[in-house]
Amino acid sequence: MRTWAIIIVVIVALIVLGQSVFRVDETKQVIITQWGEYKRTIDEPGLNVKAPFIQTAHSFEKRVLVSDAPPAEYLTLDKKRLVVDSYTRWLIVDPLQFYKTVRNEAGAIARMDGIVFSELRRELSAHNFREIIGEQREPIMETVAHRSGEIVGDFGIQIIDVRVKRIDLPDEVQASVFARMDAERGRIAKRYRAEGEEQARILRAQADKEATIILAEAYRESKTLRGEGDAEATAVYAAAFGQDPEFYSFLRTLEAYERFLPGGNTLVLGADSELFRYLESPEPQK
Repeated sequence: MRTWAIIIVVIVALIVLGQSVFRVDETKQVIITQWGEYKRTIDEPGLNVKAPFIQTAHSFEKRVLVSDAPPAEYLTLDKKRLVVDSYTRWLIVDPLQFYKTVRNEAGAIARMDGIVFSELRRELSAHNFREIIGEQREPIMETVAHRSGEIVGDFGIQIIDVRVKRIDLPDEVQASVFARMDAERGRIAKRYRAEGEEQARILRAQADKEATIILAEAYRESKTLRGEGDAEATAVYAAAFGQDPEFYSFLRTLEAYERFLPGGNTLVLGADSELFRYLESPEPQK
């Protein structure tokens, strides 16, 4: 009997000890309640003790949490429909207020997503489509985060920022938008091609002009050089003829023989032809 009693006492002691001692992780913060009434907050890591059975430890995250809301449709100032996929980063800064108002993370996300959606719709409706997808995107999200943070502060929550993952057009609008974009890109491409062809014609005309000028200059220079050569040759022939006219006549006659006779042609001339006088007698005539 005593053995069983000891075993029971040990079991009860272990149960009481398990209900009394608990560990707080460095990523957590804990509030202790007794019969639903708040007793204290523990935000330092380590082992802690609470009254068994009558006190309850409620643990909450100290790290940054992320609420990824489903994509929602919004209307811009210029009546453009947008599908925005956003997310919110937030912290639990007052665990007691958090516990009193939203109880847990699920309740907090449900309340916070509704508030962020409302503020995002309000802000996007005050801006045009180009502003939202352009340089005004960051200021818009900062405004949404600030306004939402002021509201959820009553829940013991601090919103760090609200960010947009992507902005799309509704499916039924995308086809017409893409068609307009394709037509616009086609128009721009045609303009670029036309400008390119015009530039090509200008370059070809310039190249043809330069080629004509170069050919004309080359032809003129060749004629000049040929004329100078002919003049120089004439001067040489004249000088040679002046030194020995008979020898010059003899040389020119031999050149004529070389051209006429070996060609296989038949040439009929008189015996007294001046062309054959050197064949009769190579001696110069007086």
